Amino acid sequence: MMIAALGRLGVETDAPASPDTPRAASETIVVGAPGVRGIVVRLPPTVHGAGNLGFIGRLVQLARKNGAAAYIGDGANRWPAVHRLDAARVFVRGLEKAAPGSRLHAVAEEGVPMRAIAETIGQGLGLPARSMTQEEAYAAFDFLSAFVGTDNPASSAITQKRLGWTPREMDLLADIKANYFA
Repeated sequence: MMIAALGRLGVETDAPASPDTPRAASETIVVGAPGVRGIVVRLPPTVHGAGNLGFIGRLVQLARKNGAAAYIGDGANRWPAVHRLDAARVFVRGLEKAAPGSRLHAVAEEGVPMRAIAETIGQGLGLPARSMTQEEAYAAFDFLSAFVGTDNPASSAITQKRLGWTPREMDLLADIKANYFA
């Protein structure tokens, strides 16, 4: 998500924390466009599913390269997650039911601890999971280093209520175990 203030549970009613936040300008235009039935669907960085080469796929590649699955500090920082099929259902229901100017969250899990993600990746690869300092993370995580240590939980309670949507696909850790180590 990384649109609302970090370090607290983000909700659909949160406006972008800063105009400099990625995607804030386009979201503001969509929500405020006169004469347009615009809606915003916010996706977590961890939209997962078989064949995904996004955030989790990149963490798996980096763990292979570095010989360990890593997290920063105690790894308690959280990332929201959603299976791509559940995310697709939010888009469909949003088009069918959402009011103009709605902000929707396609979030199945409010916050999966980064340490649990790293430990699951480590187990799948037969590698250790280990803590890193922020300084070590710059070398280990490439461009992801700015994100890996961020605490970014998000809720979809309002979206679920408005759309009658309930996530039903496998959770992130189960998906990692099932689909990322072929």
